[in-house]
Amino acid sequence: MERQQDYVLRTVEERGIRFIQLWFTDVLGVPKTFNITPAELENALEEGMTFDGSAIDGFSRVQESDVLAFPDPKTFQLLPYLGDEAPVARVVCDVLNLDGSPFEGDPRHVLRRTLERARSLGFSFYVAPELEYFYFEEASGAPLVPLDRGSYFDLTTNDLSTELRQLTVLTLEEMGIPVEYSQHEDSPGQHEIDLRYTDAMTMADTVMTVRMVVKEVAAQRGVHATFMPKPLGGVQGSGMHTHVSLFDGDTNAFYDDSDAYHLSDVARRFIAGVLRHARETSLVTNQWINSYKRLIVGYEAPVYISWARNNRSALVRVPPTKKGKSDSTRIEYRAPDCACNPYLAFAAILGAGLTGIEQGYELPPEASANLYELTPEQRMAEGIGALPGSLGEAVEMMERSELMATTLGEHVFEWFTRNKRAEWADYKAEVTPFELQRYLSL
Repeated sequence: MERQQDYVLRTVEERGIRFIQLWFTDVLGVPKTFNITPAELENALEEGMTFDGSAIDGFSRVQESDVLAFPDPKTFQLLPYLGDEAPVARVVCDVLNLDGSPFEGDPRHVLRRTLERARSLGFSFYVAPELEYFYFEEASGAPLVPLDRGSYFDLTTNDLSTELRQLTVLTLEEMGIPVEYSQHEDSPGQHEIDLRYTDAMTMADTVMTVRMVVKEVAAQRGVHATFMPKPLGGVQGSGMHTHVSLFDGDTNAFYDDSDAYHLSDVARRFIAGVLRHARETSLVTNQWINSYKRLIVGYEAPVYISWARNNRSALVRVPPTKKGKSDSTRIEYRAPDCACNPYLAFAAILGAGLTGIEQGYELPPEASANLYELTPEQRMAEGIGALPGSLGEAVEMMERSELMATTLGEHVFEWFTRNKRAEWADYKAEVTPFELQRYLSL
């Protein structure tokens, strides 16, 4: 730790960095920051920086407001998209109580606590998300105008969308964030950046960074980038399909060479846990009203709770293991969207999977048919349930979930469900343009 602090201080001096942004997130995953100068950096690394937690959603109450932002020197990165004239760096912070204990409202602490649960069972948790998003010509106005008319994997001339995506990838690589690949997605103006596998804490920090870089690079060219799950009707929405695996030391705990699917008992029980608790975790992996406009039949988004190897209508997909590469064994959880808080989402997925392992859940049969084409009676006969159909239903499921109460902790669980219940109440009281257009003249 000492060497990392020295590296940070030396880099700030050698690179002439003028400001250091201290990053953290509120419970909903909204990025927060305040700036310090190099003169304050050493003290911040040693003692943390006090700030008023009562000003942040889901943090402290007024009567217990002050908390510490304690920089994690491993997360120090320059921010090249802000230019070279007055170099700026950032460091991600843990939020602590004034006595140095972890603050219960810090999403990073929620994930760390769940990772420690995995570690107690001998596992480390790795993830690789696929981040989908849209470029629009501007943020306001109706209708929204996508920046391009491309579709899946389109190889276009060097238009502005392609240029922005490539510049974003180069910026991330310059920051030390490896990108596996990027592409145009199915919908007009929709793009995808896939991140290379790493441990869940590093990846949650990275997801927050990538969302910021995508939006900043676009804004510098007068373009609006959004991770809203369903900004346009009639086309595919944006998800954050998340590939996950457990390792026991250097060994992939999901791999079993003797199994026909190359899935170990650990993997099977993990999948069973994720499936059984999918309705309970949905509020965290899909936390906005708009999230449930994406999770509908007809747009390749997962709706039904099942698993399969090559069936993309399933909630959990098991990609084929690459020949001779057992480390590539993983599962793909297709529910999350990029509007989630990645710290809480990764904790929820891991918590559900670990429960399946600990309690020896039995994996249900693989879904071989296209689930969208089955009748409700056929799905019921197969024992295939569905994800919540609305934010309101997701709130009801999570409020009854012992797993989520334990995983998130009392502070975050209580605040999160209360916030989402209020959001749903506000939405139900809103009269939408759809209603006016459909019913006003009747």
